[in-house]
Amino acid sequence: MTRAIRTPLNSTHHQRMSAKSLPLAPLSAALLVATLASPLAVTPAQAQERDEFSVCWSIYAGWMPWAYADVEGVVDKWADEYGISIDVVQVNDYVQSINQFTSGNVDGCAMTNMDALTIPAASGVDSTALIVGDYSNGNDGIVLKGSDDLADIEGREVNLVQFSVSHYFLARALESVGLTERDIETVNTSDADIVGLFSSDTTEAVVTWNPQLNAIAEMPEGNVVYTSAEIPGEILDMMVVNTDTLAANPELGHALVGAWYEVMELIEADDEQALSIMADAAGTDLEGYRAQLDATYMYTDPAEAIELMQSPELLDTMERVAEFSFEHGLLGDMAPNASVVGIETPSGVFGDESNVQLRFDPSFTQAYLDAE
Repeated sequence: MTRAIRTPLNSTHHQRMSAKSLPLAPLSAALLVATLASPLAVTPAQAQERDEFSVCWSIYAGWMPWAYADVEGVVDKWADEYGISIDVVQVNDYVQSINQFTSGNVDGCAMTNMDALTIPAASGVDSTALIVGDYSNGNDGIVLKGSDDLADIEGREVNLVQFSVSHYFLARALESVGLTERDIETVNTSDADIVGLFSSDTTEAVVTWNPQLNAIAEMPEGNVVYTSAEIPGEILDMMVVNTDTLAANPELGHALVGAWYEVMELIEADDEQALSIMADAAGTDLEGYRAQLDATYMYTDPAEAIELMQSPELLDTMERVAEFSFEHGLLGDMAPNASVVGIETPSGVFGDESNVQLRFDPSFTQAYLDAE
C-alpha cells in the first residue's frame, strides 16, 4: 500500500534535520508504475556477506522511531553488538525511498504492505517484511470541502498519491457508500504538495495521511469524512529488507529488530523525552505527535507482532491488497491475475508459489523475544 511520498510540512524543518540524503534515481511515481509493466524487471545483485548496510525511512508517525533510533545511537548500539554498521537515511520523498530499495541502493526501507507488493515484489525484488510496526488506525483520511458526508465525494476531483495506499484506502471508503472510482476523478498529487493544494479554491477533496491529514483537518474548510480507523489492520507499516541480503547477513535483521523494540519500550512507557525527539523530527510538537500516535496502532509488544504475522487474517488482507493491485495494473500489464506474485506468511502462501517475492518473517522478532 503505497504510503507514498511522506515528507515534512516545511522546508525549514528539512534544513534543521540536516538529514542524510541519497542520490535519487530518476524515476517519478508515474515512471515507477510504468516499470512494473513487465514482471521481474529488476534482478537484485547476488547477495554476499558484508558488514556495512543502509536502510531508509520517510516521515510518518509510525516511522519516527527510526529517526530517534538513529540520532540517539540506538541503531549504532545494536549494530555494534552484531559487529556491523547500519546507516539510517531519511529520504524526503516516500516513493523515491522505495525506489532506492528496489534499485538496490539501500538494504531496507520503511514502507506499507501494499507498496511492498506493488513496487519491489512486483518488480522481481525478493523482499522480506522484517518488522510490522503498526497499522493506521485513523492516520489516513479523506477530507472534503463543504460537506461532512462521504457520499458527497461523488462527482468530485480527488487529490491523492495515485496507486498508493491512499488509493487503496479511497477505494475501500467508496465501497462503504455504494460508490466506485468511476463516480469520481482522481488527480495524482505529491504528498509534499497536498497541504498547500487544499488551500486552493479548485481543490474539492483530498486523501492523505498524517502529519498532512491533521494540518488539513485544522483548516476552516476541512471536513474529515472517513479514516483508516474504519478498516483496522489493513494499512500496515513495515520495515522491509532485501531477502537475499538478510539470508546472507542475519546480523542485519537481529540488529534492526533489537533497535526497533528498544524504542518501542519507550513509546509504551510514554517517555516524554523520546516522544519529543520524534515529534521534532516529524515537524510537530509533543502534543501533535501524541495525537498522531493516537491514530496509530503500534505493535509495541513483539509477541503481538508475531501473532499478527502468523495469523491467517494477514494472508486474507494481502489477498485483498493483491486483488486491488491487479485491478489497477500495479502488478504489471502482463499479469494474468492477482496471484502472479507469491506472498508468503507463516500461515501459507497466496499467489504463485514458484514466484514468492514478498515474505512475512517473524523469526527475527521471535529471536529477540526469546533472548529477553
